[in-house]
Amino acid sequence: MKYFTTTSKASRRAVDCVLVGIYERGRLSAGAADIDAASKGTLTRLFKSGDLSAKLGHCSILTDLPGVRSPRIAVVGLGKFSDFGVKQFRRSLTGALRAISHRKCAQIFNTLTLEKVADTDAYYLARHTAQGVNEASYRFTAMKSGRKPPVMRLNTVGLALVKRGDAARSLRGAEHGDAIAAGMTLARDLGNLPANVCTPSHLARTAQRLAREHRNLQTRILNEAAMKRLGMHSLLSVTAGTDEPAKLIVMQYKGAPGKKPVVLVGKGVTFDSGGISLKPGPGMDEMKFDMCGAAGVMGTMLAVAKLQLPINLNVVVPAVENLPSGRATKPGDIIKSMSGKTIEILNTDAEGRLILCDALTYSRRFKPEVLVDVATLTGACVIALGHHRTAVMSNDDGLASEFVAAGIGADDRGWQLPLAEEYADQLKSNFADFANVGGRDGGAITAGCFLGKFTDGMKWAHLDIAGTAWTSGKQKGASGRPVPMLTEFLLSRCGALP
Repeated sequence: MKYFTTTSKASRRAVDCVLVGIYERGRLSAGAADIDAASKGTLTRLFKSGDLSAKLGHCSILTDLPGVRSPRIAVVGLGKFSDFGVKQFRRSLTGALRAISHRKCAQIFNTLTLEKVADTDAYYLARHTAQGVNEASYRFTAMKSGRKPPVMRLNTVGLALVKRGDAARSLRGAEHGDAIAAGMTLARDLGNLPANVCTPSHLARTAQRLAREHRNLQTRILNEAAMKRLGMHSLLSVTAGTDEPAKLIVMQYKGAPGKKPVVLVGKGVTFDSGGISLKPGPGMDEMKFDMCGAAGVMGTMLAVAKLQLPINLNVVVPAVENLPSGRATKPGDIIKSMSGKTIEILNTDAEGRLILCDALTYSRRFKPEVLVDVATLTGACVIALGHHRTAVMSNDDGLASEFVAAGIGADDRGWQLPLAEEYADQLKSNFADFANVGGRDGGAITAGCFLGKFTDGMKWAHLDIAGTAWTSGKQKGASGRPVPMLTEFLLSRCGALP
């Protein structure tokens, strides 16, 4: 996508479509006021007659207005003026983009960036615009036969500026937004693929392809024999029941020689039946999304590589299937992790923590500045936070605060949950060092406490994305989260935010 910035008036831009807005009670956005003046009050008349709506996200396309150079004007509802914030900006932008998505618009001019949006600036408005444009054009058609549905023809986006001095920040925002959107697209594509296609081997091939396409990025793949030699018996216990071989994917991006890396570990269960502790049938198809942690960290790596950020970033993905068979791990079995700690398996459906604990132990060899795991880990997280916020847990409150702040900046929000000894006590076992589950109470937190047992002496955070990684129902599909939050965290860490 190409981007340009300008302080010129909306009515003077000869693009295929200009985006303007209207608030409740007929208050016009800056771009709409200019269009209204140039067309001698057309927007005001149409609002008064009920032909334009100020409902947030509702969009009408007007054509061939007198005094206006663009053949189309997209007038989108902005809701209440006093409530107009980042979420309202993004919803109105999405509404306008959907309205023009099937029209022959190669160039648009977004004047919504002129509006006063609470707690943000030209950089973030441009970044949200870039992400919005890419997300609006996303279509998953890889598995459909026959004629593909039409895609947006958009290739150029103009960003309206209040003052010329904002141009550099705005273009930087668009650049960052494009890279984040590319990472989200990768994460969504991987998540949306069926489990018979997106296997551990497919994830490994995708990581190898990314390494071929981007300088400073290397990928190694460890097979089951290598993992066995390392003592990763916890990870291998999950994959024991399937014929599909597990893979440990290790990606390394080197953008800051001599500095310690940030390490992201992503849960890559490409299908989770629950194993012997079999899940109920309804909704089990959605367990192809149980690798969205892996998809998210790989998508973040793509964003970092595209931007060539001055940071060292390692991504570790334990990729497995969890299926029942005569070879599968059974409830009551005791296995030894790579760390040497023994684990009593009380529920084979609590498998994500079993692969992550060995991946966390493996990650120690990189001597990370920060270690972060990302996982669709617990249904309990969905009960606690719904589908709106990612759960953030950490052994360092400052690090947890960084992620919460990154979520606010990226509008990909998280919420900190506690980690404490009283929760960890629920994992006690009569037969092993500890069990892999601690009962229903505080299930998301006890899962975090389990992982915390493998991160002693490390600055570590755990992101449970079980409620945010995908949507169900009619709009079922991977969301691409938490690529925006993770990328914002890394941009801030390496000083790349303007």
